[in-house]
Amino acid sequence: MRGGNARMKAAVYVKRGGRDVVAIADIEKPAPKDNEVLIEVRAAAVNPLDCFHMPGVARVGVDVAGKVEAVGKNVSRFKAGNEVLGACLRNPQGWSFQAWTSQGAFAEYACIPASVLVAKPANVAFEQAACVPVAGLTALQGLRDKGRVRAGQKVLINGAAGGVGTFAVQIAKFFGAEVTGVCSTRNLEMVLSIGADQAIDYTQKDLTSMGERYDLIFDCIGNHSLSSCRRVLSQKGILVLVGDKGGRGVSGMLARMLGALILSRFVSQRLITLLAKPSREDLAALADLLATGKLIPVIDKRYSLSEVPEAIAYLKEGHARGKVLITCSVATGC
Repeated sequence: MRGGNARMKAAVYVKRGGRDVVAIADIEKPAPKDNEVLIEVRAAAVNPLDCFHMPGVARVGVDVAGKVEAVGKNVSRFKAGNEVLGACLRNPQGWSFQAWTSQGAFAEYACIPASVLVAKPANVAFEQAACVPVAGLTALQGLRDKGRVRAGQKVLINGAAGGVGTFAVQIAKFFGAEVTGVCSTRNLEMVLSIGADQAIDYTQKDLTSMGERYDLIFDCIGNHSLSSCRRVLSQKGILVLVGDKGGRGVSGMLARMLGALILSRFVSQRLITLLAKPSREDLAALADLLATGKLIPVIDKRYSLSEVPEAIAYLKEGHARGKVLITCSVATGC
């Protein structure tokens, strides 16, 4: 640690002008609890959940990759020096949204429950590894578990150029699906380059009025009504809702989720909302895909730890291509 004292730099919430904002502070270096691992952070990734302050949360950041510094007394799978990736969470076994409460990945050091930590493949860079946890788990669980994706299906990824969407394109292809990605003009080439069979420019074509039918729609955007999405689903098709950028706010999102639940009871199609679950087994599966080159993270921009507020502001704009990273190294002062 710098200067030999147990302090570190981290992104924290502070009160300014009557509201909570993210700032970089000098705080006490954490110590791992019995079932936790302390890591020296090398890279962390920004997610939409980092853009909104949850009450009672002081620290920012979930996705993380780094080197093990110390382990709690109940941890036997890891030791100092191991290179790892995982989700920096307070309570991974918590209910619903509570499971994704951050414990602070945007820092020089972070404590992570061993239950959501896996070995980083030796041939994968820290930056690539840090991209995976939230977006990768969302794409994998949404397609495999909720969407029941299988070889030969026609799959539509709405929001194919985003953090979750770029993983969804590659994971759907891994399962043998025929993949169509929906994105803006500037991202068409990139979406095709990561494996999509076709790419639709949403500025030129309305995907809900093209006459095509899909077995599975994986919707990262939520900018079309449920009835419009149903028009391009096959008779027994599945719509998986994983995001909402329609500007409806929390009440609008909840209404959409409730609408999907109710409508599914009366139609042959399945309309499903998804909140991914922290899972060591699924993280390990994603790490294997990274190691074999079947999953390659798309990285848009890199920021230093001191630039976390700027990184979050950029993601909030809604135009990030793939993942936005925070790079950190204690040796160089982040």
